[in-house]
Amino acid sequence: MPSTPSLNDLRQQQQLAFLAQKTELRIGHAHACPLPPEHLAELDEHASEVTAVLESGLTARVFQLKLAGADYALKKARPNCLVQNLDGQTSFLNELQRRAEIDALRQRHGGFSGIVPTLYGSLAQGIILSPWLSGGTLQDWDERKLIQLFASGAELCRHGLFEWDFCPGNLIDDGRQLWLFDFGYMYRFDPLTQFNSAGQGNDVPEHHLAERIETRAYFAWLLEQEQTRGQDAALAAFRLEKEIAIEAYRKLRLELAADGANSDVLDWLDGLGQQWRQALRGDGEALYWQEGWRSHRLDLDDDIRGQTCTPRTLARCDWMLNALQGNFDALRSSGALAHEAIRPERGALLDHYRRLRSQAEDFQIA
Repeated sequence: MPSTPSLNDLRQQQQLAFLAQKTELRIGHAHACPLPPEHLAELDEHASEVTAVLESGLTARVFQLKLAGADYALKKARPNCLVQNLDGQTSFLNELQRRAEIDALRQRHGGFSGIVPTLYGSLAQGIILSPWLSGGTLQDWDERKLIQLFASGAELCRHGLFEWDFCPGNLIDDGRQLWLFDFGYMYRFDPLTQFNSAGQGNDVPEHHLAERIETRAYFAWLLEQEQTRGQDAALAAFRLEKEIAIEAYRKLRLELAADGANSDVLDWLDGLGQQWRQALRGDGEALYWQEGWRSHRLDLDDDIRGQTCTPRTLARCDWMLNALQGNFDALRSSGALAHEAIRPERGALLDHYRRLRSQAEDFQIA
């Protein structure tokens, strides 16, 4: 019997068909733009309205515009996304679709205070206009930022939007609010019957909000804390994040139960919270090894599949190699190696991740 296509396969098929038809997708209103949209689409870095250009985005370049005393962020789609897979090809369309859904949810329910609003967007013109967010991309973490990001992520999950890429480059902190402003890898799922948008939605339970935050952002920062402040400081910061995750999941569980979620979803959330609470009754070190290994492993996989590796990718792979060499027993006893595709032996794992590190060196992006 043919296998059932995954949620990801179905989404990609639908989005590629949409792109092939060259159908326009427009969100927001042209009258919200400080210039006619066709003029915005023609702007480049040399235009007098442009005060800054951010080149770090893999799907789009971002221009800071100053017009009539106000600042705007203009995303212009790159001719070719730097992420070398189908999700990269569809990421700009996906962002427009998710922004349209978030704006509709905001109009019906309010909320989404940590999600940047959209003024205008056009697939045909390859532009998205939003207010300029003061501050900068995320460099450091503290309790406020973690609470706000978990609140935003849980709100998205409750409404069936699963964000896969909480990398620091997609987050801006203005000193009061942590903002998520990129939705190229946010996909739909049914939060009442599914865990996420992977597989069939209910068969890949290891992916969830805390895992995505840890994988794409937090454990890279914890690695820096290990190197600059020591293991105890990193472990304390990890404990803080887990305590915030426990509370966020408790609230999300209550909301989903009220919304009619099935027992599989509720039991899954209960199990995660129970696992974390039990681990934190001790020193939390075993959980740190388990979640750290998973986070670095999945991030390495994400970057290699997208051919979007950076020096940070190499640093995270080096953490894994160092852990195998110096802390193999702690890794193994924590259960961190349970999901490895190869036999969980030190030599075999060292050879495997050395090969992956070599690939990550080949896939470095400018």
